[in-house]
Amino acid sequence: MPRRPRLNLTGLPQHIIQRGNNRSACFFAEEDFRFYLHWLHLLSSKLRCAVHAYVLMTNHIHLLITPADPVGVSRLMQAMGRRYVPYVNQRYKRSGTLFEGRFKASVVCADDYLLNCYRYIELNPVRAGIVKYPADYRWSSCRHHVLGEPNAIVEDHSLFDALDTDASRRRDVYAALLRSEFAPDTLGSIRTATNRGLALGNDRFREFIETARGRCAEPKRGGRPRRGTGGIDGEQIDLKF
Repeated sequence: MPRRPRLNLTGLPQHIIQRGNNRSACFFAEEDFRFYLHWLHLLSSKLRCAVHAYVLMTNHIHLLITPADPVGVSRLMQAMGRRYVPYVNQRYKRSGTLFEGRFKASVVCADDYLLNCYRYIELNPVRAGIVKYPADYRWSSCRHHVLGEPNAIVEDHSLFDALDTDASRRRDVYAALLRSEFAPDTLGSIRTATNRGLALGNDRFREFIETARGRCAEPKRGGRPRRGTGGIDGEQIDLKF
């Protein structure tokens, strides 16, 4: 069936997932994580994509980004692929694709849904059983949000900043959110929205996004077959760094 059209609305956050091909690893050593984050910093700034939260797992990536340009996210992910994939192929003497098809993205309603995405992303290593506390995982934005560790990549959303006017108290409030349980069906809603390219938000927001998607879509014949859309939590490959 035809792929759903990409919907890029300026100023709306997007939750992005990119998986390793066939759920295989896409990071193999500390240098690989550092290389990816180096270019994420440079390219997100150049392409005016504000990165609010991220986590790099060994076989997939989560990003929460608000683009200032309608095609900013697509350009960012393309530019990252052009730098990271050749780096991995050369370093490990491999060839071919590294990531599984197109990245998946969901437009996120900027209210409680946005903070839920912050939490969902930064708790990924905990759900995968890699660490007990999310701030113990080095390859995410959590240490910045909870411990105040400087991170040039992160540009927080105004709703995150609104948790408290004082930076220290804001970190405490967010740490408490990380310790709290998700509301029923929240995890499933986030996974479904991102894997299927749906809007994440209330009924009114989803209706608005689907209406906009319908206006942006162009009729096409045929289309590529859809890849699997199963969840990826719990499928982390722990390489014991």
